Amino acid sequence: MPTSPARAATAASLVYHDVLSDDGTVLRAWTNDPDGLIDGPTVVLCNGLGTGPFAWPALLRPDCGVRVVSWNHRGTGGSDRPADPSHIEIEHFVEDGLSVMDHFGIDNAVLMGWSMGVNTMFEMAVRNPERVRGLFAVAGVPGDTFATMLGPLRLPHPVARAIAVNITRGLRYGGWALTPIASRLPIGPRAIDLLSRTGFMFRVPDPDLAALAVSEFLTTPIGWYMQLALSTSRHARVPLSRVTVPCAFVAGTYDILAGARDMATAAHRVRDASYSELRGTHFIQMEQPAVVHQLLVEFLARVG
Repeated sequence: MPTSPARAATAASLVYHDVLSDDGTVLRAWTNDPDGLIDGPTVVLCNGLGTGPFAWPALLRPDCGVRVVSWNHRGTGGSDRPADPSHIEIEHFVEDGLSVMDHFGIDNAVLMGWSMGVNTMFEMAVRNPERVRGLFAVAGVPGDTFATMLGPLRLPHPVARAIAVNITRGLRYGGWALTPIASRLPIGPRAIDLLSRTGFMFRVPDPDLAALAVSEFLTTPIGWYMQLALSTSRHARVPLSRVTVPCAFVAGTYDILAGARDMATAAHRVRDASYSELRGTHFIQMEQPAVVHQLLVEFLARVG
């Protein structure tokens, strides 16, 4: 019986580093190239809020051909919470990304973002253009993300933003009661199958690895996660006229957390950008890992 990608990932495909960010926060960074054997370009992944490597099955394959460097957000996945609790804005995530790049000796690279990580990478490209060679956005928009939520419902942006922010606030204050329940949920292939029937996420080719991704996500206390989310909700749209590097946008048609329509609009406003829309949700890189990975490889070839 072939080795499960989930087991292979945990056994040999990852290595973790402690990285000190500018304000003294210790981050848990990771790479899919523990032995330095991947013969391919380096990509810095600005991941989805509170998520880790297991949300990217194609990048955990030994033959993926792409060296990935990333980190876990403040207070999630083994990274410390900052001493100053206000240091959880997108600008601090940008500082974290730069600190991780410095730790791994990366002067400049293509950035890949997912979900709220798209905010981070676009902000980094505007603030530190010398460090960025290209931007590959998956299921995310370059700022004002909460206004694009509930995209398939086609609500006016102010209405969508108000609904999303208020739900997040409610979950933040109710997190103390919900966290003990969420942290004890039995997450396995059956739970992933049930989740895929809700429409929030579609079926995935590797339920074992998806279960690892969800289990890791649920280790973060809900109150803290929602506090992070509320801070990122204040991040305004990045001025796309200041983005001078090639960009690619990959959207899921049924994404309720980052509207495909808004991703298409952003792509049309960037001078050198492509747009791909796949039949999927916010978790498109888990649902169609081979397709998203091929788009990444093609983008890296275009950037050169």
